[in-house]
Amino acid sequence: MKQLGGGEQISEKGRGRKRALWGRGRGVALLWAGPCGSGAPAQKGALRWRSLETTAARRWWCFSEMKYIKPLISEIQWNYNWNYSAMSLLDRQSEGRQSGEQERYLQANNREFNSLFGYPNNSIKTSKYNALNFLPMNLFEQFQRLANAYFLILLFLQLIPQISSLAWYTTVIPLMVVLSITAVKDGIDDMKRHKNDNQVNNRSVLVLMNGRIVTDKWMNIQVGDIIKLENNQLVTADILLLSSSEPYSLTYIETAELDGETNLKVKQAISVTSDMEDNLKLLSAFDGEVRCESPNNRLDRFTGTLTYKGKNYILNHDRLIFRGCVIRNTDWCYGLVVFTGPDTKVMQNGGKSAFKRTHIDHLMNVLVLWIFLFLCGMCFILAIGHYIWENKKGYYFRDFLPWKEYVSSSVVSSVLIFWSYFIILNTMVPISLYVR
Repeated sequence: MKQLGGGEQISEKGRGRKRALWGRGRGVALLWAGPCGSGAPAQKGALRWRSLETTAARRWWCFSEMKYIKPLISEIQWNYNWNYSAMSLLDRQSEGRQSGEQERYLQANNREFNSLFGYPNNSIKTSKYNALNFLPMNLFEQFQRLANAYFLILLFLQLIPQISSLAWYTTVIPLMVVLSITAVKDGIDDMKRHKNDNQVNNRSVLVLMNGRIVTDKWMNIQVGDIIKLENNQLVTADILLLSSSEPYSLTYIETAELDGETNLKVKQAISVTSDMEDNLKLLSAFDGEVRCESPNNRLDRFTGTLTYKGKNYILNHDRLIFRGCVIRNTDWCYGLVVFTGPDTKVMQNGGKSAFKRTHIDHLMNVLVLWIFLFLCGMCFILAIGHYIWENKKGYYFRDFLPWKEYVSSSVVSSVLIFWSYFIILNTMVPISLYVR
């Protein structure tokens, strides 16, 4: 038995059977001579073709006699049209991209060319607020909590003199205290995010510029730059591995920041670039062009092609090192920056900082809703009682407590008394419910 890369086994039994492997990105197609499957006439020398990607569908095709096809590996020069349409285009079209970018096209050591596509720089931003939007955004988030929205509505009701039985400041002061405490807490958390962003963006990295290795900040790295990483150093951006100090251009990385795994993983550069090693003259003259998928959050897949000296080479996720990884047991390695800043895998998986809605928040909203409904029911019952009393006994007291000029009947008086009770019984909803 022979073991294939995808875990598939091929039996050695059977004479005259010819088989070939055809690498197809995520799957392998098998070709071998022999009789067709069930439901097809047995014919000597016929070939049947089975795609491992459609194993569950159990689809079989029969063909006439074909010649032996040699195994193909990823570093054989492929025809660009077939390779890209079969491996990348279908995957990108089936996977709706959040960005409008259909594919990424870049050229090594050519910032002027790459700048035409408007790729972002390598700076990141995980904070939510700035000096201008902090107050409106934070208030909008806080009033998504029903208790805060309830007391805001109560404040507007207290401004109506016909129904208000309490001073408006009895609600404003507690509400402002609660909102201020929460805003200060959120502001401190966001200031820590700003500080962490500045620290990350200002880290140093070695970059190849004009044939020399210079030190630059992470945030200044652009798509198409070639950077040098050393042992125990964090990876600056999503890079295509070009060469390393280890035999066969192997590079060992730790991906604990991405998937929590502490076991080292191995990446390998393709042979056409690994021959450059640490020769700055060759690396500076490298003008390979990369066409690959648009930014996405898939950590287990990457498809693209490298075009260099008129030949095309397949790229997959084994050639790419993601931002956030740590170089281990490798003295040095060089990489071509493919994705930067918000386009990197780790940032695509992180997303934007959103307002935290925990299970407790949802539970509190439900409790406030039920308390609010119970309060409305009590006020309604009290208003009905007031209407009955006004019709049966209330007219005896009008000589001493006459109606206001805006009260014309018992119905109007009951409606007004409903909202008065609503204000008086507002303490049924504790205003400090969300402060913690």
